[in-house]
Amino acid sequence: MKTGRFRRLRRVAAVLLTAVVCQSAPGRAAALPASAEQASGVVTWAASADRMGEGTAGQGYRMIVHTSVGGDDPRVRLSNAFGDRPLTVDSVYAGMRGEGAAVRPGSNRRLTFGGARTVIVPTGATAWSDPLPGRLRAGTDLVVSLHTPAAAGPATGHWLAMQTSYTGQGDHTAEESGTNWTQTTGSWWYLDAVSVRPAGRGTGAVAALGDSITDGWHSTLDLDHRWPDYLAKRLRTARAAVRGVADEGISGNQVLADSAGQSALNRLDRDVLSLPGVRTVFLFEGVNDLKAHTGVTARDLIAGYRKIAERVHAAGKCVVAATIGPFEGWPEWDPAAETVRREVNRFIRGSGEFDAVTDVDRILRSPHDAVRLLPFLDGGDHLHPDDQGMRAIAGAVDPGTLDCTRLTGDRPAHPAPVGSGAISPRR
Repeated sequence: MKTGRFRRLRRVAAVLLTAVVCQSAPGRAAALPASAEQASGVVTWAASADRMGEGTAGQGYRMIVHTSVGGDDPRVRLSNAFGDRPLTVDSVYAGMRGEGAAVRPGSNRRLTFGGARTVIVPTGATAWSDPLPGRLRAGTDLVVSLHTPAAAGPATGHWLAMQTSYTGQGDHTAEESGTNWTQTTGSWWYLDAVSVRPAGRGTGAVAALGDSITDGWHSTLDLDHRWPDYLAKRLRTARAAVRGVADEGISGNQVLADSAGQSALNRLDRDVLSLPGVRTVFLFEGVNDLKAHTGVTARDLIAGYRKIAERVHAAGKCVVAATIGPFEGWPEWDPAAETVRREVNRFIRGSGEFDAVTDVDRILRSPHDAVRLLPFLDGGDHLHPDDQGMRAIAGAVDPGTLDCTRLTGDRPAHPAPVGSGAISPRR
């Protein structure tokens, strides 16, 4: 593309991606081993990988994802983490969303992998695309379209997207129109991360490791009202150094046991530590371990938290831990689970094992009945917050606690300031 034309296109606000990546000869495929795939830059969107149903040959997926931090040269990551055979993806496009399944005219651009249009993702691996020259703004609905010509066996994706995306038979990835995207899906398929190169050299990201509350269950569909979405908006207006937010929640997930998805301990490396630019891990789960009635004790759960903190610190990143919110009224609540919850929360608040603590329990609980959610923050099932509850969780997070750089040893190099009382730095 000529330099003058490229510069003019970059000035057009309606165009998300402004240059076409160099294309390889048709039929050429890139097979990228996981060890060579780490992207530079900062994650702007992510979703935890999980085992889905069977892959469908000839299927196209047009997926809508919402960015957190803006930057240049976006890249996408495809995942075959749960596949039992190599995954071939022969066409991937990205553009700005129009209406429904349509892509805004002029914004849909082909992505390549090692210069090739086709990528073969090995069993259990992920593959980053080449950078796509152009700018991707914060708070953008990005449309990623991909086609799987011969998919079979277990598919990899994210079941509870809380976002309507689209599917269709055949390869319609290059089309701007939504005409051939005739079916809807509430999941994301094969796509698990998007990164950008932010303008600020010190810009980083936080990854929220959580369960259905982090996944956004009981927030409003298609409005990006999960608490990590509200946090991303806060970070933009706060002009914080940490602006990227990766939502790594899985509904039903546990810290200790594989159940709904692999446990937090077993998916930590893939879903969190592998993401580019992550500076801090926000650990917010444990309620599913308590209500599963598997005999999990406070000692068991505390040991799991410690293992996560040790591994995150060993990777040179910080950990902000959140207390477990109240859930009396949920069918699986019982006094024994409540006793464990309170003991675990005392550990989180006072142990000094974490670089900071966000007291979600204090934010969500009723002042009149500390084992129950505040009624006006309750999504209706007495466990999951509604949109206002999601906003309250995000509002409890002090952006300063997320901007944490670790040196050798066990203390942050730049301890975060004390927040409004919901958050305290590690002592």
